[in-house]
Amino acid sequence: MDRAPGLSVRVKLTLSYAGFIMLAGALLLAAVWLFLLRYVPDSGLIVPGSHGSVNGGVFPTRGNLLRFFGPRAAGVLVFLLAFGVVGGWLLAGRMLAPLTRITEAAWMAGSGSLAHRIRMRGRRDEFRELSDTFDSMLEQLESHVAEQQRFAANASHELRTPLAISRTLLDVARRDPTRDRDELIERLQTVNARAIDLTEALLLLSRGDRGNFTRESVDLSLLAEEAAETLLPLAEQRRITLDVTSAKAETSGSAELLLHMVTNLVQNAIVHNLPTGGTVTVQTEAHGDGSLLRIENTGRRLPPELVPTLTEPFQRGTERVRTDEHAGVGLGLAIVHSIVRAHHGTLTLAPRPDGGLLVTVRLPAHG
Repeated sequence: MDRAPGLSVRVKLTLSYAGFIMLAGALLLAAVWLFLLRYVPDSGLIVPGSHGSVNGGVFPTRGNLLRFFGPRAAGVLVFLLAFGVVGGWLLAGRMLAPLTRITEAAWMAGSGSLAHRIRMRGRRDEFRELSDTFDSMLEQLESHVAEQQRFAANASHELRTPLAISRTLLDVARRDPTRDRDELIERLQTVNARAIDLTEALLLLSRGDRGNFTRESVDLSLLAEEAAETLLPLAEQRRITLDVTSAKAETSGSAELLLHMVTNLVQNAIVHNLPTGGTVTVQTEAHGDGSLLRIENTGRRLPPELVPTLTEPFQRGTERVRTDEHAGVGLGLAIVHSIVRAHHGTLTLAPRPDGGLLVTVRLPAHG
């Protein structure tokens, strides 16, 4: 990988290490001069002996010491400089080795290889924490990309189906001019409506995933009452008892998206219920430092292994496939999950022992 012109970090660290060593050596020599050499006299003193003779020998003077000490001090500084450069280069390389591994992993991720992991060993220092954080980011990114690819493939398949049906109907009508046009128009309208519903659901799901909406104070109890009022005719048509117990539960978010969330959950509870005589219970309340929405319905018993897949796009369990006018597009709970996640909340699905599903949504309180 090409690097911009200039000194590398390793060279900068090497020069810094060598510079500090040279500075320490210079300070040491300055200390020797300050506390030792300046107290040495400039000229030697001749002290008479006990019998008036003059003691012979070498008398240390400042000039003699400087002539003797100066070249050796310079040699020591040259050695310190070489030692600092070589030692600094090796030390900087050792210290930057983990960063090199992280850089290589980042370069591989940038080229499209998200399966690579650093998995750095050793003591838990700053580089180890950075490595673990980067590995965690790669794992989440790989999972997100795989989910997006799977979602795109499923969406393409779901959108291709109504288009293929429309083309087949038109081909049949072209080959058989005597075919009942009213029936053809009705079937085309049904297929077209399903394609429109799927497209709108995909757009809503994408909007929830992006999370780019204006946040305001929203009372979940009002949304629950509005959703129940809208879906009451559907519940009466299916002879489902719809019971709403709403206490004030304020949160912060998009009123439009949260209304979609509550409506989807209530509709899901109605259509996946007993054929007749079932019940749907909707409850809202303020709970701790957040708001709570519970929607519980009767219905068929759900296998425990099926419940975790209900929030995945286009995943339909056998017990949840519908062939009536509310066949859906397989995105209801996926949209709910996306909206809850965009509002920093949690969605919990739990099968009821007697059949049916309990859905719990926890959202942070407003403010």
